[in-house]
Amino acid sequence: MWKEIRNLWTSDNLLNEAWGLAYEAINIDAEMFIDATDALWGDNRKTVQKLIFKKDKLINKYERDIRRKVITHLTVQGNESLAAGLVLSTVIVDVERIGDYIKNIVELTEMHPDEIQDNKTKDKLHEIESAIKRMFKEAPECIETGDEDQALQIYSETKEIGRTCDKNIENLITKNDENLGTSSVATLVLYFRYLKRINAHLRNIISSVINPYDRIGFKHKKNR
Repeated sequence: MWKEIRNLWTSDNLLNEAWGLAYEAINIDAEMFIDATDALWGDNRKTVQKLIFKKDKLINKYERDIRRKVITHLTVQGNESLAAGLVLSTVIVDVERIGDYIKNIVELTEMHPDEIQDNKTKDKLHEIESAIKRMFKEAPECIETGDEDQALQIYSETKEIGRTCDKNIENLITKNDENLGTSSVATLVLYFRYLKRINAHLRNIISSVINPYDRIGFKHKKNR
C-alpha cells in the first residue's frame, strides 16, 4: 500500500511539493528539539526561545501550505490519489503537534530555571532525548524508502520509550524523594510527559508506513 501511495505523490508536482514541505517540517522539528533540550540543561534560554517560536510559526505555515496543495490537487485530480493526500494531511498534523510540545519544553525552562540535581533521573532523560533525536533522523528516511521492517523497529522503540516515560512519571509522583523539591518533581514529571507526547507523535508518523489510513496513529496489527 505504501509503495502505491509514494508513487502517487512522486508522480504529481503538487503532492511532491507538499511532501517536500513535510520533510522540511520534520527536520525543523528536529532542530527545535535539539535547541530546546540544550536550553533546558544549559544557557542562552532567551535566544533559544525566540528562535524556536519563530521556527514553530514556520511549521504552522508549512501545514497551511500543505493543506492548500493537497486540496488543490484533489480538486483537479479527483479520487485517483485521494489516499496519498489523506495520509499527508494526517502526517503534517503530528509534525505540527510536535512543535507545540517542544514549545512547552522551552516554557518549562522559564518556569524552572534552576539546574535539576537528580543525576539518576537526568541520565534517564538524556537517554530518552538521544533516542528521540535518532527517531527524528530515521523517521523521514523510513517514509522515503517505505521500509516496513525499519518502520516496525522504530515503532517498537517508540513504544518502549513511552513505557519508560510512564514508569518514571509514576516513580516521581508516588515516591517521596527528599532530595527533590516540589518544583523539581513537577518539572521532571512535565518533561517526561512532553517527551512521551513527542515520541507518540513520531510513532504516529511512522505508523503511516505500516498501517492503512484508518489505523494511522493506532496500534499496529500484524494481520490486517
